[in-house]
Amino acid sequence: MTQISILGCGWLGLPLAKSLIEKGFWVNGSTTSLEKIAVLKNEGITAFQIEVTENEIIGNLENFLKNSAILILDIPPKLRGNQPENFVEKIKNILSFVENSSVQKVLFISSTSVYADDNSKINEETKPQPETESGKQLLEVEQLLLNNTNFKTTVLRFGGLIGENRHPIYFLAGRKDIQNPDAPINIIHLKDCIGVIESVIEKNIWNETFNAVCPFHPTRKDYYTQKAIALNLPIPEFDFSNKSIGKIISSTKTETVLNYTFQKTNL
Repeated sequence: MTQISILGCGWLGLPLAKSLIEKGFWVNGSTTSLEKIAVLKNEGITAFQIEVTENEIIGNLENFLKNSAILILDIPPKLRGNQPENFVEKIKNILSFVENSSVQKVLFISSTSVYADDNSKINEETKPQPETESGKQLLEVEQLLLNNTNFKTTVLRFGGLIGENRHPIYFLAGRKDIQNPDAPINIIHLKDCIGVIESVIEKNIWNETFNAVCPFHPTRKDYYTQKAIALNLPIPEFDFSNKSIGKIISSTKTETVLNYTFQKTNL
């Protein structure tokens, strides 16, 4: 039975761990919160309290990785607020532990923010040109992992993440002067995030990069207006004074190479 370590059992990592356990995997999971250890254990996860910073690792990362064949890195950059971190240095801090562990394969959860908003249709052959600090650091980490010969890496570039209790309309409802009304949306449901990850593992496809976005790209104005009406929320108002800037992310490679069919297309 294969053991998998998931560094970051949060919004995505925890339900992913539960799904993998149901499929017969052993799962080690990490959290930075002592209170959440019991939550992980109750789901059958071997729980570790681990916090990775730019300068140190708090917790037993060595035991967390011990006997695992696969490591899933699901810790997004924290670049907002008063204390932004250097995400690249944070990942570099764990590499020696991974290199000296039983881990043979790494799955890195990245983002479509590594691509520029240039109103084009984008696939995995498109040269990444990140415009945000988060996108720049994610791309650097992607390259750091893909170039490491001690393990095989697959990168998953997810679009905007939505789920039962997570949707941008709750932030946008009732707001005024929202930019880029004609830009297409690029989002993916939690259920499909898990499905794509499990497809990579089950089909044993490594040293690859995949975009993962639901093949559903209405404009921001149309989509968020309809979503607000459906949820009985205040309708957001958009600013049409400037040309909309965005992109359409293609997930054709995910659908063909992984033979994956998106489950949540009515978003």
